[in-house]
Amino acid sequence: MSDYEGSAANEDDLSLPRATVYKLIGEMLPEGTACAKDTRELLLDCCNEFIHLIASESNDICEKEAKRTIAAEHVLVALHELGFGKYVAKVQEAHDEHRKQQTKDRGRKSTKLSQLGMSEEELLRSQELLFAQARMRYQTQTTQSQSGNSTPATTNSAQ
Repeated sequence: MSDYEGSAANEDDLSLPRATVYKLIGEMLPEGTACAKDTRELLLDCCNEFIHLIASESNDICEKEAKRTIAAEHVLVALHELGFGKYVAKVQEAHDEHRKQQTKDRGRKSTKLSQLGMSEEELLRSQELLFAQARMRYQTQTTQSQSGNSTPATTNSAQ
């Protein structure tokens, strides 16, 4: 029995999304092969247990190093120590690819600013102007609604 089993709510909190795992299972199976529902559930439980095992071992390694954050290196060492050493190279490759993608995404965000055709100072002035206009509209509406509410009340009381 794993550490996180016990109540249904806790198990759901610590579980991979069923639809995602089911989709992965379907993609891995050869054409025309079916997978029984209880088998899919068993695979989901195995995936959850594997992640829990790796995370726990990574946390232990992290604590031994007196660190407070689990790093990718901790996960790689945990895989090796748990007997999954032959997967370390592929996991490292996937991690490197992920880092490259993150760097590209950051680059795209910074190029959006340059594509606007305005300097940062011009953008700030424009933003301040928009805030001032919005503030004036808000104050005008507030003033009108306050004077609009008092007028009908005095008219009704006079009748």
